Amino acid sequence: MSITRRGAHVATRQSVERGKPASYGQEVTRRRARIVARLLTLAGRRVLDFGCGNGAQTAELAPLGADITACDIDGGDVALFREYIQRAGISHVRAVAYDGGALPFGDASFDAVVSFAVLEHVRDERAALREIARVLRPGGDLVLSVPNKWWVFETHGARLPLLPWNRVPFFSWLPPSIHARFAMARIYRRGGIVRLLAEEGFVITGASYMTAPLDMVRWPPLRAVMAALIFRGDTTAIPFLATEIFVSCRKPAA
Repeated sequence: MSITRRGAHVATRQSVERGKPASYGQEVTRRRARIVARLLTLAGRRVLDFGCGNGAQTAELAPLGADITACDIDGGDVALFREYIQRAGISHVRAVAYDGGALPFGDASFDAVVSFAVLEHVRDERAALREIARVLRPGGDLVLSVPNKWWVFETHGARLPLLPWNRVPFFSWLPPSIHARFAMARIYRRGGIVRLLAEEGFVITGASYMTAPLDMVRWPPLRAVMAALIFRGDTTAIPFLATEIFVSCRKPAA
């Protein structure tokens, strides 16, 4: 079994590449953390951040009081996060590198698992979810986010002929067979990711759309106007205003 971030989709031919980690302090990391804080009580719980990258997202979760283990297959990113943890003097967070196979943790090791914009990069979605379920205790919580098909721009880019700027508008709206051929990562409809999690045995407790954080809008006045008039709040009922789908679910109690 392999759950590395490179490889082929089980059902369709898919070029899946490693994602670019978020930068420390980006709005997207703050927004995800706020959503998680509304969905889960993390204080005092053992939490796994699956696919932490450089730890920019984990750092936003650290003040919530959980005992956090963050893991990733990129040893360089994990080393950067370890340096950050040491400099910040954070004692309740640890970073672990692993080889992309079975997670290096025992069964039922965690009370909750979080994962943000990672599932679209793994080689085998179901294998990854089964490993998450294995290390999650019965009755434990899973909150994850995946890219939203109905956002205007392809968030992970695509290899398209004659188009060096790969964030082409509406590319993600194309039929799955075309998207899978050129995209650098999978993309999801809300119903599809909910169905996948349910098929892997999780009990769904909620699904919502996260509004675009506008980190890519470089001119602050324009960003402020867009945030005030269009992209208000952390979540939305309008799929076209959302970059990610958030799903909360639970492993059935034994």
